[in-house]
Amino acid sequence: MSQFDVTIIGSGPGGYVSAIRCAQLGFKTAIIEKYSTLGGTCLNVGCIPSKALLASSHHYEELQHFADHGIEVSGDVKVNLEKMIARKQAVVDQTSGGVKFLMDKNNITVFNGVGSFESATSVKVTKEDGSSEIIESKNIIIATGSKPSSLPFIKLDKDRIITSTEALKLKEVPKHLVIIGGGVIGIELGQVYLRLGAQVSVVEFMDRIIPGMDAALSKELTKVLKKQGMKFYTSHKVQSVERAGDVVTVKAENAKGEIITLEGDYSLVSVGRRPYTDGLNAEKAGVKVTDRGQIEVNEHLQTSVSNIYAIGDVVRGAMLAHKAEEEGVLVAEILAGQKPHIDYNLIPGVVYTWPEVAAVGKTEEQLKADGIAYKSGSFPFKALGRARAGGDTDGFVKILADAKTDEVLGVHMIGARCADLIAEAVTAMEFRASAEDISRMSHAHPTFAEAIKEAALAATDNRALHV
Repeated sequence: MSQFDVTIIGSGPGGYVSAIRCAQLGFKTAIIEKYSTLGGTCLNVGCIPSKALLASSHHYEELQHFADHGIEVSGDVKVNLEKMIARKQAVVDQTSGGVKFLMDKNNITVFNGVGSFESATSVKVTKEDGSSEIIESKNIIIATGSKPSSLPFIKLDKDRIITSTEALKLKEVPKHLVIIGGGVIGIELGQVYLRLGAQVSVVEFMDRIIPGMDAALSKELTKVLKKQGMKFYTSHKVQSVERAGDVVTVKAENAKGEIITLEGDYSLVSVGRRPYTDGLNAEKAGVKVTDRGQIEVNEHLQTSVSNIYAIGDVVRGAMLAHKAEEEGVLVAEILAGQKPHIDYNLIPGVVYTWPEVAAVGKTEEQLKADGIAYKSGSFPFKALGRARAGGDTDGFVKILADAKTDEVLGVHMIGARCADLIAEAVTAMEFRASAEDISRMSHAHPTFAEAIKEAALAATDNRALHV
């Protein structure tokens, strides 16, 4: 029987990063993964493959506008979807292989199989061939992640009525892709296939897409995507999704009680994700699970059993890979007797469309609801020299600051490179910067980052220089 100081169930970003940090801290560490490849949802059927397809489809879209830059491409530019999907898989394989290398480098023992509790200190690993073995561990970290959610009346056939997993490996570009859910995943994958020539319709129950982000970001992204050809049906409640042959029919009810009918050849069901604890047998260890399937944890991510912790999508909070990583490190350092912390308000959110959307801190809607007096400063990318030079003029940066202290409370941006630019905002807010602090920092010219400085100037007595 194998014995370890720490055993992690699940090898996604939270699990494998936690394993590395545990090993760095001197713990004898094991990680259990049910699939044959490491990396979990993010590396295999989430973050990495979707960004690979977004990058490939973006290159194709850019080719259509090369003439604007004085570059003439002779002959037809065609999409080879099979090759695009193959490249995506190569990126996934390389990244997953990199995680395996890191496990070996840090002397972390990897077990392939389904991990299930036998007790609070023992886990059974059941392999694909049905054989099993028991692992004894002083501490256990649950990092089993999440799976795509659906609606009770929708029958997912994973052929024409699909989830994000199947959308990453289609064998043809849809003629008409009907997306149910206007959140991050649906919008990102929708733009992939929109660029490749599909008609894309998005049905969203809320009154706007990406409803968890600042309303101004939603409004701007909607405007840009509509200009690109995407169609939106917000404030629509899906009533049915039916397939007949190669035709998928989606019926939805609008705010007036009217039924609209959309017919496509594929429907992507993208209504969120649910915590994944299937087969974990948490009750055998005495671990409490909520009605929503989440593992209950305290502020130290400790479950109802003192030596068992849980991190990532399986616990409360945003389902983000980088949030899971931070939690994995936090638990490892707590086990080592350190005193780490996470400020969940400073976990950024990103939508990897083009233009990219990124945010950190409070939205205007949240500040209003909380009765916090604030001031706002915005700067449009169309007034930015670097944006004009590159032809990426959609979007803006908005900074929200406390009306009295000038401390930055939230930063919201949409535009080129915002997924990277948001790190400046996170850094500033981590050190409790004021809008004036940011406005007095030198930003290289010409860069997209200058939009942050200008937005900070706008929030500081309306002092923006270039608008």
